[in-house]
Amino acid sequence: EVQLVESAGGLVQAGGSLRLSCAASGFTFDDYAIGWFRQAPGKEREGVSCINNENGRTYYADSVKGRFTISSDNAKNTVYLQMNSVKPDDTAVYYCAADQSVVCGTYYYNVGPEIYWGQGTEVTVSS
Repeated sequence: EVQLVESAGGLVQAGGSLRLSCAASGFTFDDYAIGWFRQAPGKEREGVSCINNENGRTYYADSVKGRFTISSDNAKNTVYLQMNSVKPDDTAVYYCAADQSVVCGTYYYNVGPEIYWGQGTEVTVSS
């Protein structure tokens, strides 16, 4: 059974930092792309960042580039999203996702037909 367990989000002040983690099990971690989507109230879901565990490539949405960093600890089957210099616009429910590695490249992050989702964790950035 595939499981993606996200760490708790929380409330953080603008300009602050927060790290999310996603612990994965039930599939071959090294063969997958792991990433984060987010959805704010009234907005469309956005692919924030992903890491392709097959080739190491990472993707960042323009909205987070230079502020967020994704990393993967293959020994722990865990992916981290370090969020720095957060803004109120970063407020959203963040979802960890695992998918075939082809969906994640340097310039794109797509939703494939076999995507697995975490339960979501809420991040609120206060101004």
